[in-house]
Amino acid sequence: MMRNLRRAVRRAYRKTVDLSHPARSPLGSSVVNCVGYSDGVRQAGSCPAEEALRRVRKENSAAPGSNSFVWIGLHEPTHDEFASIAELFGLHPLTVEDAVNPHRRAKVVPYDDTLLAVFKTVSYAEHDQLTATSQVVETGEITVITGRDFVITIRYGRHGSLGPLREALETMPDQVAKGPSSVLHAVADFVVDEYVVVADAVQDDIEAVELAVFAEHAGRGETGRGEAGRIYQLKRELLEFKRAMSPLNRPLESLATQPASIIAPEIRPYFRDVADHLARAVEQINGFDSLLDSILQAHLAQMTVAQNEDMRKITAWAAIVAVPTMVCGIYGMNFDHMPELRWTYSYPVVLGVIAVACFVIYRGFRRNGWL
Repeated sequence: MMRNLRRAVRRAYRKTVDLSHPARSPLGSSVVNCVGYSDGVRQAGSCPAEEALRRVRKENSAAPGSNSFVWIGLHEPTHDEFASIAELFGLHPLTVEDAVNPHRRAKVVPYDDTLLAVFKTVSYAEHDQLTATSQVVETGEITVITGRDFVITIRYGRHGSLGPLREALETMPDQVAKGPSSVLHAVADFVVDEYVVVADAVQDDIEAVELAVFAEHAGRGETGRGEAGRIYQLKRELLEFKRAMSPLNRPLESLATQPASIIAPEIRPYFRDVADHLARAVEQINGFDSLLDSILQAHLAQMTVAQNEDMRKITAWAAIVAVPTMVCGIYGMNFDHMPELRWTYSYPVVLGVIAVACFVIYRGFRRNGWL
């Protein structure tokens, strides 16, 4: 019941995909949003990237201590769509290549006066019942390119919307006023928080499998083979989860410990907190993996015990059936001079002997737990 309640709560609060750019498909544009921020406050309206960048650089030139910047959000841009943005912001060619080609691993790479950060996003695939083919974890990617007066976020996949994150960050102007690195921290914190949420959801599936494995009559027939398939599927999904999380350890540590001109000094301690949350999530997933190994071993042991019990029952019944088979086989021989063939009570006596012998053997097997 609690598992169903948690699933209902997750569905109710699931973040929707942020595609606020109007009529995105007909326009063929990957731009989700383009907003300028001046000293932590969002500038009114939305304008093209060229105009937004011109405004913030004019403000920064007029007030040297200002931290005005542009935040451009993209969703799965093509190389041609990203080329104009790369030219506008003067991005390194390797940055462009990394931005338009999704990666398999998280990383943080400095290029000239920009910083490229790749985060693997994870979401929980809701399902009413876990099967041997159920998808549990869905992965995506968020790339963040941070400069001195701009932030470019590129999202791949149908989850990991940054719309709610942008709205939450705008309620903290003091944090946004620290510059583009505040957005980088917010994205990293958002991604790691999702790891924790997905880990809690996966724990529900593991508990369900554990209850099924240790339930009465577990490990028998098709049900037993089905449980093995579900455990194996969970281990595969956990492996994909670990591939998304584990490579992020070193990039977050580098952001927290290694000085970088792009990262504001007052933001660096926040990355330590994110790295700590990530370490706990990784430990939790590693614990789940070890637990599934134990559950799988216990399930295989149960199947072995069940098969041994079945073999003992088959052997016991075969021994019982062997008595009438032997007696009937002896008296089925066509010899003329066999005792008791002409005796009037031979038939009931033989049947009685067979019945008594079978009963005695049956009682013996029952006493020994074979039947």
